[in-house]
Amino acid sequence: MKSLNPYLMFPGHCEEALQFYVQAFDGEIEMLSRFGDGPMEIPEVYHQKVMHATLRLGEVVLQACDHLEGMGQTPYQQGSHVQLSATFQTLEKLEAAWAQLTEGGKVSMELQDTFWGSRFGMVQDRYGTAWMMSCDLPKA
Repeated sequence: MKSLNPYLMFPGHCEEALQFYVQAFDGEIEMLSRFGDGPMEIPEVYHQKVMHATLRLGEVVLQACDHLEGMGQTPYQQGSHVQLSATFQTLEKLEAAWAQLTEGGKVSMELQDTFWGSRFGMVQDRYGTAWMMSCDLPKA
């Protein structure tokens, strides 16, 4: 595995929370993209919401986004908004881990190639742990 990061989801106030953590922990937002920046059709009200962000807190990297109710995601529940984001070095290792974690689990996003250049999927394993799994696609 290349990396394993906590991934926080917020019900619409991700950017505000990230700024709070920047101040509290002397962190730095390394990357922030908005849903309106992507190619998918999405209601205007969500365009400025955070699709993905990374926050560096010393040696720790947190990842975060806004949870979009009604956009195919499971309902947001306060206190249950932490997932693990696993990044793999090879597609083979990603697919092997995916096969294990989906057995008896609940897939919320099938493993698929994305517009940002990764193969990506989301699953809750049979033990209730929520995973976001990805691997960079080979450059063409």
